[in-house]
Amino acid sequence: MSTARLLPGAPVAESVLDDVRERVARLQERGIQPSLATILVGDDDASAGYIRIKQKQAAELGFSSPHQHLSGDVTQADLLKVIADFNDDKNVHGVLIQYPIPAHLDYDAALQTLDPDKDVDGMHPLNMGRLAVGLPGPLPCTPAGIEALLAFHGIEISGREVVILGRGATLGRPLAMLLAQKRPTANAAVTVVHTGVKDWPRYTQRADVLIAAAGVPGIVKPEHVKPGAVVIGAGVRYEGRRLLPDVEESCAEVAGAITPRVGGVGPTTVAMLFRNAVTAAERANP
Repeated sequence: MSTARLLPGAPVAESVLDDVRERVARLQERGIQPSLATILVGDDDASAGYIRIKQKQAAELGFSSPHQHLSGDVTQADLLKVIADFNDDKNVHGVLIQYPIPAHLDYDAALQTLDPDKDVDGMHPLNMGRLAVGLPGPLPCTPAGIEALLAFHGIEISGREVVILGRGATLGRPLAMLLAQKRPTANAAVTVVHTGVKDWPRYTQRADVLIAAAGVPGIVKPEHVKPGAVVIGAGVRYEGRRLLPDVEESCAEVAGAITPRVGGVGPTTVAMLFRNAVTAAERANP
């Protein structure tokens, strides 16, 4: 029987998006139309679906959303040309390159071509550097969403032990940097472990806040959780359309608070994408 308090992401996302709406309205009052451009390469159904969701959200928030859909056999040079055109377009404030892209293309090279100030995913190497040294810049969306989720639900992490299971470039590593920064909603003692550490449960069992970010379905079981701890399930894999989370649902019997299997971190990630986009528009129009 579950005894843990649920930590849904939807109210967190709505709070962030309410702020985005107000900021969009202020820009529009000045005659500025915030814009989030998207690039889709190939015909992957899931990727196309994600783009449609983001375009629908953009329209609801008052963004324009120019889009480039490139064929699956497009050349690297053609992809870089599209990115360069968006870089040069002063009416485009943010650019999203939908990942993954076909295997013959170099995603890292494409990302490095993107103007760092238009990088709404917060994954450009320059933005990772800004995060590392505490300079302002677009934050990686899932880590920023996790910090917002913890703060929204009143989970105090300052001075507490946070263990992140997973060291990926998009989640574990940037999240560790973010939560260790000196800020009221961060300032934690952060430990990063991963599946290459044979006795990783020794670390997770002592965590006040455990964040699963390994991308290994069911890796976190009740015996890996400190009784009463906060558990955030951030890592997932997909089997077709079926979502396979890192955290077993039975962990709710041990945890004090836990994100739901569906609707936890996901909604906050999308909200942070638009927060980065409106910030980019404001930065371009001081």
